[in-house]
Amino acid sequence: MKFLKFLLFVILIVVIAGAIYFGTQDGTYQIEASREINAPREVVYDIVNEYKTWEEWGPWKKEEPTMVFNYADKTSGEGASYSWQGEVDGSMTTTEAVPGISLKQDMTLQTPGGERKPEVYWTFETTEQLATIATWGIKGEHTLMDKVYFAFTGMDFEADMQEMYEQGLTGLEAAAREEIGKYNVNIDGITQYSGGFYLYRTTSAKAPSVPTIMSQNYNGISTFMSENNIAVTGMPFTIYNETFPNGDVIMTNALPVREKIIVAGDTNVFSGYMPTVTAVKVTLVGNYINLGEAWSTAMKHVQDKGYTLSKEKPFEVYVTDPQDHPNPADWITEIYVPIEDLK
Repeated sequence: MKFLKFLLFVILIVVIAGAIYFGTQDGTYQIEASREINAPREVVYDIVNEYKTWEEWGPWKKEEPTMVFNYADKTSGEGASYSWQGEVDGSMTTTEAVPGISLKQDMTLQTPGGERKPEVYWTFETTEQLATIATWGIKGEHTLMDKVYFAFTGMDFEADMQEMYEQGLTGLEAAAREEIGKYNVNIDGITQYSGGFYLYRTTSAKAPSVPTIMSQNYNGISTFMSENNIAVTGMPFTIYNETFPNGDVIMTNALPVREKIIVAGDTNVFSGYMPTVTAVKVTLVGNYINLGEAWSTAMKHVQDKGYTLSKEKPFEVYVTDPQDHPNPADWITEIYVPIEDLK
């Protein structure tokens, strides 16, 4: 009996000592991972901000295919939430959303050791190359039970979370790549384009330098118009005076104006006029890198239909301004191939 009392006393001492030891260990944690993603910041933010995308890019389904996700009526922005059932049930609510900049989210986990409530945060930064650095982090405090469990099972909580976040950012990068890569080419058929006056610059350009020279031309025309208080009356367009098999072009970059402008001095900006034309119209919704396919589609349609090309040169109109639409998948370009009036 004395031995039993002694044994219980020893066990009590061990328990107390263990409690003191684990209780004095720092239980706070903050774990984060970052990834540079070659996509606009707004695109990456919008994916993360919408909880319905998490099931696709997150790492959880790969580890636990039977996990079930449930979505609230509001799934993006401040107040949005979702929950899940799996080996560990949980939920998440967005408490702060700064568009394109950051997110803060409260997580609740139903663990065997009780309820845990860590805080999750995201930040999004734009690099000089216009890529996005996405940072995903979590912070909280382990309970005494957690610290004992980690000690006796050998579980490395921080390493496991770090690996999970790295996998998640890999999935996020793939989702962003897919999002900005979406495009569609549509043959709209025959239409009338009303034309009108415009200011322009005409330049020859080798294929790789076309975007750069085009940008320089539009900047020069815009500067001239601003200095002379001339208003733009439509979207920019490019007339392809001549194209070569290797992709080199002679092009006219133009901005529409209300009336004929008398241009004086050595400005390298000229005034032009486009008559009303009958044209085959093809619309590209997506990144400009897909313009080659869109133009091929337009010219093949003209050939298949047996249309006769007009003396007016083909051109493309940039319906959307990339500065207002960060996601290239939203860019709209209209292609017009002038043809002779149908009999």
